[in-house]
Order: sequence, then structure tokens, then C-alpha cells
Amino acid sequence: MHRDSDMRDGTNPSREALLSERARTTALIDALSQRLSAVIEATADEAADDEHDPEGSTLAVERGQLVAQVERSRARLVEIDAALERVGHGEYGRCETCGSPIGAERLDVLPAARQCVACAMRNPTSRW
Repeated sequence: MHRDSDMRDGTNPSREALLSERARTTALIDALSQRLSAVIEATADEAADDEHDPEGSTLAVERGQLVAQVERSRARLVEIDAALERVGHGEYGRCETCGSPIGAERLDVLPAARQCVACAMRNPTSRW
């Protein structure tokens, strides 16, 4: 669903929502990266013998979780940037699979959605 009809005062609400989502995601990546750096630093300060260090396994698990969260957030950022490109080309809100409009409710929940609900259910992918 292309929302050009929602434009007021020269602004595009879809673009504004995506830019806001991009800012939140970038801030999250920064915060997670800082936390990951702190965990890596903490593990470097500890003895190399994680097997006998009660904190070693906890830090390893936390490091793994943070790495996964950073990776997911970076993938989300790529999807948001792709959605911003679709806005610029006038293709935002149209399903990439069937060409039907993507419902406003879906775009409100997943602003970078590439597929309508029906196609997403039939063809689940790692992309939105």
C-alpha cells in the first residue's frame, strides 16, 4: 500500500517511520556493540582457563548472545535501508512476491516488510 496520499507538508509518513526505525536500530547496534566490547574486554582480563573460572562460561554465553543480537540488528538495518530505497522508487508497500498492496497494519508492525501477509505465510523467508 503506497502511502503517498498520506503526505502532508511535503513529508512522507512511511519514510519518516522508517527513518525513526533506522535511528532506533542504529542506537541499539551501538549499545550492543559497546556491551560486547565490555564483555570481550572482561574475558581478556580473566585467566585463559575458562574451564575452572566460574565466570568464564557466563561471559562466553553472554558474548554469544550479544554477537547474535548485533548480527540480527545489522540485518534489520539492511532491510530498513532497502525499504527506504523502495520508498524512493515509489515501490514501498507493494508485495515483492505477488505485487499486491501490503496492508497498513502489517507496515505499522513491520515497516520494512517486503511481502503481504498471505505471501509471507506461504513463503516464509529470513527477510521481512
